[in-house]
Amino acid sequence: MLSASSSTTATLQTTSSSSSATTNSQTQSLIKAYFKTPEGRYKLHSEKTRPPNLLPYSYAKTISQVTVAQLKDKPSGQPTLAPSFSTTGVRSAAARLLGGNGGKALSFVGGSGYSRTSNGSSRYAHFGGSNGTHHTVNSNLGSKGSFLVFNVGDTVYISDLNSPDKDPIKALQFGNSNPVCHAFDSEAKDGHDLLIGLSSGDIYSASLRQQLQDSGKKLVGAHHYNKEGSVTSSRCASVAWVPKGSGAFVAAHADGNLYVYEKSKESAGDSSFPVIKDHTQFSVAHARSSKSNPISRWHICQGAINSIVYSEDGANLATVGRDGYLRVFDYSKEQLVFGGKSYYGALLCCAWSPDGKYILTGGEEDLVTVWSMEDRKVVAWGEGHNSWVQFQQTFVHNL
Repeated sequence: MLSASSSTTATLQTTSSSSSATTNSQTQSLIKAYFKTPEGRYKLHSEKTRPPNLLPYSYAKTISQVTVAQLKDKPSGQPTLAPSFSTTGVRSAAARLLGGNGGKALSFVGGSGYSRTSNGSSRYAHFGGSNGTHHTVNSNLGSKGSFLVFNVGDTVYISDLNSPDKDPIKALQFGNSNPVCHAFDSEAKDGHDLLIGLSSGDIYSASLRQQLQDSGKKLVGAHHYNKEGSVTSSRCASVAWVPKGSGAFVAAHADGNLYVYEKSKESAGDSSFPVIKDHTQFSVAHARSSKSNPISRWHICQGAINSIVYSEDGANLATVGRDGYLRVFDYSKEQLVFGGKSYYGALLCCAWSPDGKYILTGGEEDLVTVWSMEDRKVVAWGEGHNSWVQFQQTFVHNL
């Protein structure tokens, strides 16, 4: 805390113990303990400290993305999984992130999910869960229904929307790299229906059903793409399944590039792409080998891509970015067909109307902007927001 003073003597008071004297001396060298301003003189009166082992993401209390996942009846070809309940899990994780018992912003119950009894193998990176004390629960849980997937800090939480109690039933932790985005494909035929993108640039595809039926806090049976930044170390800002794309998905990164992956391919081979000659222009480059994954790179813009969304028919792909531009591409032709600039600042989110005729964007301009694909222009603004618009969803009734 800084307080105004007429004294020319600077005094420094700290609340640190003598055991952290070395750390304090380093901190003091970075803090200006005394300075002058037009309204007076200031001196450092006290310093707020925190435990040295507390990581920055432990302060996170904001849900960065929400995905509604609709699990259908389990295909007959998938193995039978026996669920069991673990008494340790999401309450402790919630308490670590949100403080107390996790009830400040969200209410959490104990239990991390369900246990998988059959073993499986994958030619991709595989993650196993830890074991705990198990108790039998309703076998219908995790088989089908609606689930809410959201991330806070370094954890992805899953809630059962079929239950009157909306507390999370599963917590997936990712260690030193925070999950940033996720997407769900209800039409996935191989069970791998959940995409998760991390701040490190790594991307995982996994089975939501399998995660719910496993008692651990780590992903199980996951496919790993862009492992350790093999393609790009830039933050993965948005992921999306290609509609009717037979397992293809796209991942947008903070370096302005979008990569197209095929879920059925290993993330191996020559994944390098030609050098981008002009960073101000849209360009597409394809992988040099048919075994490579990703199979193509789209250079969208110089700044970060914040959100990508397909129209329901999969014909068009909309992107918004840090530069404030909406860009709409004909996905199959790999061509830019429409674009527009925000009223002010960056665009953070976008959504299609169900009929594909309109696009909604939101961002730092504190507005919801409605763009017409037919007229290629803005047709309406939604005012009334007092801060940035970061998430949108259109409803069934047409605009």
